[in-house]
Amino acid sequence: MANIVITGANRGIGLALAKLYEARGDSVTAVCRETNDEIEEIADQVLSDIDITNEEQLPGIAMVLDRILDDPIDVLINNAGLFTNETLHDLDSDRIRAQFEVNAIAPLMVTRELLPLMAEGTKIANITSRMGSIEDNTSGAYYGYRASKAAVNAIGKSLANDLKEHGVMVAQIHPGFVQTRMVGFNGDISPEQAAEGIAARIDDLTLETTGSFWHSNGQPLPW
Repeated sequence: MANIVITGANRGIGLALAKLYEARGDSVTAVCRETNDEIEEIADQVLSDIDITNEEQLPGIAMVLDRILDDPIDVLINNAGLFTNETLHDLDSDRIRAQFEVNAIAPLMVTRELLPLMAEGTKIANITSRMGSIEDNTSGAYYGYRASKAAVNAIGKSLANDLKEHGVMVAQIHPGFVQTRMVGFNGDISPEQAAEGIAARIDDLTLETTGSFWHSNGQPLPW
């Protein structure tokens, strides 16, 4: 049984990942702003009312996990995300700043806080987007989202380099265009399909591939 920690686990991809790992027989810790009956039934423990951009709350997550987990964290999935669209004709610096806080800075701070609970073999998955690929950007706009996901990709690469000597692995995983509330339930695949692909990429992650940027279908993505 593995110890799995998922942020933003109360809906969408996070909830689908919680279901998948629970079905595997793993111990799931859900971290979220708001809980609900579904995640309460699935997860072994739910840490709710958590704002991952509030650094004062993060030590509390580590304290609770240190108390309830007998073994190190096996997988940390930084899944919580924020998506808005900014164009040159509709720029809002507050929206852009909020996306950086949630999509890029928070995964780094959560990871740092939980590092003492990790060990050799722990895997960290940052749920990013191919919209953070500079090479793949052929349509523009989405200034805050694109830039914040490019930032978390850079952060994940640095984490991979810094943690490799400790046997901790990091991957940046694009889930695909997923039918979630974040995108108005448009999309090409269901959250369950995305979760299966993400879990497969995490399973396949090694020290040789740490730091990579992947589509959940296994395709390497350009930076």
